Amino acid sequence: MRTPSTVPHLFGRARALGHVRPGWNQGMITTELRMAATPATVWSVITDVAMWPHWGPTVSGAQVDDDVPLAAGVRGTVTTAVGISLPFKITEFDDGRVWGWKVAGVPATRHEVRPVRGGSVLSFGAPIWAAAYLPVLALALPRIEQIARGD
Repeated sequence: MRTPSTVPHLFGRARALGHVRPGWNQGMITTELRMAATPATVWSVITDVAMWPHWGPTVSGAQVDDDVPLAAGVRGTVTTAVGISLPFKITEFDDGRVWGWKVAGVPATRHEVRPVRGGSVLSFGAPIWAAAYLPVLALALPRIEQIARGD
């Protein structure tokens, strides 16, 4: 699907990162990165809440209620970089492929891993009203790639 004509200017910063590509998927603006890491490795990084502060620029901590793995319906708390703790709920989950969530009851980001020859593509989506968050998502992608490579 084509990127809506009203938001291309918002992708400029993501394009400046070079290998990060903006787009449109599932009714969300997206940014994605192709990487040499296996889909399973990338999935393990993005679903381990203890790792979220290592790659998420706006996250300083996270935990799931009852210390269970991510799955549809799982709830927890994410702490922002400025120290505000917010409840979250996993609203979409396909193990090994995609998860999405609501934060403080508001639809938030979607995280998708697709297998490709030689590795995977990691795509993050945000609702159109959160278009200004796209550069933050674009910054997270290479961080995840570094973690997945063991750097």
